[in-house]
Amino acid sequence: MATRKDAKGPSMFETFQDFKETKNIDRTTLVSVLEESFRNVLAKMFGSDENFDVIVNPDKGDFEIHRNRIVVENGAVQDENKEISLSDAQKIEPDYEVGEEVSEPVDFAKFGRRAILNLRQTLSSKILELDHDALYQKYKDRVGQVVSGEVYQMWKREVLLMDDEGNELHLPKNEQIPSDNYRKGETIRAIVKEVQNENNNPRIILSRTSPDFLRRLLEAEVPEIGDGLIAIRKVARMPGERAKVAVESFDDRIDPVGACVGVKGSRVHGIVRELQNENIDVINYTQNVQLFIQRALSPAKVTSINLDEENHKAEVYLQPEEVSLAIGKGGMNIKLASMLTDYTIDVFRVVNEGEADDEDIYLDEFSDEVDQWVIDAIKAIGLDTAKAVINAPRDMLIEKADLEEETVDHLLDVLKAEFE
Repeated sequence: MATRKDAKGPSMFETFQDFKETKNIDRTTLVSVLEESFRNVLAKMFGSDENFDVIVNPDKGDFEIHRNRIVVENGAVQDENKEISLSDAQKIEPDYEVGEEVSEPVDFAKFGRRAILNLRQTLSSKILELDHDALYQKYKDRVGQVVSGEVYQMWKREVLLMDDEGNELHLPKNEQIPSDNYRKGETIRAIVKEVQNENNNPRIILSRTSPDFLRRLLEAEVPEIGDGLIAIRKVARMPGERAKVAVESFDDRIDPVGACVGVKGSRVHGIVRELQNENIDVINYTQNVQLFIQRALSPAKVTSINLDEENHKAEVYLQPEEVSLAIGKGGMNIKLASMLTDYTIDVFRVVNEGEADDEDIYLDEFSDEVDQWVIDAIKAIGLDTAKAVINAPRDMLIEKADLEEETVDHLLDVLKAEFE
């Protein structure tokens, strides 16, 4: 018949064996955790665990506990945990004498259900702590790297993924491409944005909208980047819509734009699909700020640029037919150009000689016909005079000043009437 120890001991260690195999915990760490858990319970029961030997063998699912006590004269026992009377010692071995050490096996199961439950709780707590630490260590050095996960659960505010070891990965709504549509069980890729670790409870946050996600996809697709022949200098994205990437070659024989795009776009096709048909513009990087801004505004052709390098502002002048190209649909092109160059870009139409007129009026002069908050909004984007506003693209006024179309149209009507 199996003893209570036989029934309880191996079953506990079978559980730890499963844990070791699924979580890849090394044997040394597992033995240390098991021994510490036993010692914690023994210390609670006897006041000290110093005189106990705990030997665990997770490979066999077995353990041994021995208590060591010093033999003292009968009636002289002061600490029953660390001392044993001569008569009791001689019941174990007849030839024991005072002063000798007695080592005897401890049947942990005989301490009762409460002790075993305490052990299980202690072990469970330590294993959970070990699991959390292993998860944090695994992902803290993978921030900025692309990982894959299987869609496990979808909620309104986030999608829960599982990696190949069953660890939870979180993809918040604001880190999803707007046109992403997930199905349970499908595998998706994302970049590790951050690893939170509040109260030793790791939470891995992923992102598919980060510029670094596009950067990593390009690095994987273009061998010249991995070889160090081409460098990605800047990335600007409007996720799922459009992106601009500035690249530079360290080898005069290599065209960095052509290498990144590939023959007939072969190298970016897969990335475009991954990013829900996000249109990717690749341009040549340069330290010449004016030229960089000019390239960033492609496909528009710039006539001239005035730079305010201290405040990182640029006034860009274009022929009337180029203005809409520079701004782009919904202001997308000019926004991306600003993000890529780190310059606030204001677009102006080139005024031909026949249209020139030295007379101009400050916007504040129109406060009796236009609400002051509208004037302040326009001035906030760098336009102070009536003609500056009239020459600015209507779409830019709406987009950058964050005004309603009707408000902008009323303003333009008032300003134009002044010069008619």
